[in-house]
Amino acid sequence: MTDTPIVTLSFFRFAGPVARAWALGMMGAARFAMPRVPGIGFWKLCGSGTGEGFTPLPNTAVYAILASWPDAETARRQTRDAAIYQRYRSRACEDWTVILETSTARGLWSGTEPFFPTGRAPDGPLAALTRATIRPGIALKFWQRVPDISRMIGSDRNVAFKIGIGEVPLLHQITFSIWPDAGAMAAFARTNGPHAAAIRAVRDGNWFSEELYARFAILGDSGTWGGDSPLKHLELPA
Repeated sequence: MTDTPIVTLSFFRFAGPVARAWALGMMGAARFAMPRVPGIGFWKLCGSGTGEGFTPLPNTAVYAILASWPDAETARRQTRDAAIYQRYRSRACEDWTVILETSTARGLWSGTEPFFPTGRAPDGPLAALTRATIRPGIALKFWQRVPDISRMIGSDRNVAFKIGIGEVPLLHQITFSIWPDAGAMAAFARTNGPHAAAIRAVRDGNWFSEELYARFAILGDSGTWGGDSPLKHLELPA
């Protein structure tokens, strides 16, 4: 346990049209319940794209809740016991929550700095999150780049987990990935390919009106995704 502010990312998978319609409706309805969860700080409700999430076409089966908490004990308790999380879990056919400690963060999300970085480099596996608000006039160019990046990250055997989610289709994009170590993640980011080309285009063209980049140490998880824990083969610090 730690008294450092904690971030959780909870994923829920829904089967069948009734459950999926309920989950879509909760993108609006859950906004009234989330602020009332004891201990919660920053939070966002997110949908996902088709495939692994890296497309502009919505995936009505997968939704996510990102939240920050004052400490790990509160994070684990509330993502397990809070009524809104239990409502999601009761309708979902599968769910998974990963517990994170922010190592570094730069940029803004909805005009705020949502995370509290420790400045400590993760000792072992780490998670990376990028979030951007895409300028409407650039959206088509952005999404034309994404399929190549998706194929590249999908073929990288070092990636333990990856998904694209977002608050608003087309204009907001969040990428979340888990890596065995910082070296593996840096090697992917710097490879001369679609990812590197997209980064150059973003910088040269000023594609985003807001962006945030964060890295996290992984403290643990609960639940399953695809029938197992995505962290199963990673060696987490004790």
